[in-house]
Amino acid sequence: MTQTLPPHVSLGGTHLILGGARSGKSRFAENIINQAGGGTYIATGRAWDDEMASRIDLHKKSRGDLWQTLEEPLELRSALQTCNVAHGKPVLVDCLTLWLTNLMLEGRDIDAEIKALCDLLPTLVVPVLFVSNEVGFGIVPENAMARTFRDHAGRLHQRIAEQADKVTLVVAGIPMQVK
Repeated sequence: MTQTLPPHVSLGGTHLILGGARSGKSRFAENIINQAGGGTYIATGRAWDDEMASRIDLHKKSRGDLWQTLEEPLELRSALQTCNVAHGKPVLVDCLTLWLTNLMLEGRDIDAEIKALCDLLPTLVVPVLFVSNEVGFGIVPENAMARTFRDHAGRLHQRIAEQADKVTLVVAGIPMQVK
């Protein structure tokens, strides 16, 4: 389903797109790049089980021929550098919270990874759309790992939003301009 984009939406610079699960944020981001003729899709998800593998397969099939897919669950900075130099096409990163989850499960230094990603943003010449799950609207998680994840996600979103040219919150399929 093609979504009509609001007049304020254009492709250029860095764009952070936030929303809850199944809010329409990925579809919104894909439509922006589809209208520009396609681009590179950096997928950060991992197929930990059959259900996730099925979701990933459906995502790939729904994108069609306008997209080149690069699966990169950990080395997001390196993938963006490659796209910036080699492809020249717009890039969609889907999603930052899955990337963050992967980093946490690998025991990586989250603050250093976020800093490295944010340090890269001003050097990018291709438009980049970052999709991420807004997790700060819910209740306080009951366990320490979930609280740590929520805290890291909140800091990551703040850092990206600070540098982004645009920030959009998608709720029930409706994009709302934040910045």
